Amino acid sequence: MALPSKSLLLFLVLLPSQLLAQWPSGLRFSHHDWELACDNTRTCRAAGYHSDNEEMAVSVLLTRKAGPNEPVTGQVMIGHYEENPKLDSLPAVFELSLRINDRLIGQVAIAKDSFVADLSSSQVDALLASLVRTSRIELSAGEAVWSLSDKGATAVLLKMDEYQGRINTLGALVKKGAKDEKSVLPAEQVPVVIAAPLPTSLSDDQPLAMMDSKALMDAIHTTLGEDDCQRLTEAEGENAELTATRLNDTKVLISAQCWMGAYNFGYGFWIINASSPYQPILVTTMGSDHSDGVISASHKGRGLGDCWSSEAWTWDGEQFVHTEASTSGLCKLMAPGGAWTLPTLVTSVRSDAT
Repeated sequence: MALPSKSLLLFLVLLPSQLLAQWPSGLRFSHHDWELACDNTRTCRAAGYHSDNEEMAVSVLLTRKAGPNEPVTGQVMIGHYEENPKLDSLPAVFELSLRINDRLIGQVAIAKDSFVADLSSSQVDALLASLVRTSRIELSAGEAVWSLSDKGATAVLLKMDEYQGRINTLGALVKKGAKDEKSVLPAEQVPVVIAAPLPTSLSDDQPLAMMDSKALMDAIHTTLGEDDCQRLTEAEGENAELTATRLNDTKVLISAQCWMGAYNFGYGFWIINASSPYQPILVTTMGSDHSDGVISASHKGRGLGDCWSSEAWTWDGEQFVHTEASTSGLCKLMAPGGAWTLPTLVTSVRSDAT
């Protein structure tokens, strides 16, 4: 079972039900060559890319925090997923000329050690004005020319306005109105999660995971749908490969491989009582690893590895709290590992000692 790229690109992060009342849910939206990711603090990031038929890969990231009178900031990235003679011929630091409809909007200095540069406020303003109508947006250095697509930008920027409550306000990017910016939705604080330390494992933890108890396997099966964890549901009890990690005096974390595809795999993780009745609570069937009370998940959007999704859940002494969800952007051959970090869930994880 591989994680298909369309599922990654349209992935909408849903927070655990016990947190929905506390934190706004994040938003992910894409249209043509543009995408939007808004996180639970209501910060939004809109990323635009080149069209698929373009040889030279480029992306722009527009970021805006929630709340009245917040500016939009911008960055540009030059694609460097693979060797390109035009790019290779440029010096270690080179100047990009930004042109919109053949009008020069200034230069941007960019270094090959990062391929990322900040845009000036005037350049961001010019971009925003051009993206809500049909425009030709180009960056050039010598004979190398990068074309930024405007296809999908209006829909994405309108969705950003909607999420932040800016529609019909003076600060709206698309649908401006006369309303004062004081009416827009406020920024939310980054939630703080206190991570609990794990105790020393007990001698009977791993035998428990070796499926000495049919009752444990039966209990775990009750948490699963038909296709949630095929490797476990199709295994006989004595052949199931489970591991156990002590969480506290009464709770144990059980894990098992659930699925494997061409370039991704997923483990299931359950909190159980250390003795019967086990009453398992499923955390995820998409996990990649567990270390020191943090379950992580990292998956390629496709085999080329130019787009990824990632999540994390942190043990707080009672439950695994969803503490991170993000992607690296559209699958556009921008860079190994993807272009940007586009979160829909952010938290501040601290230990109880800090």
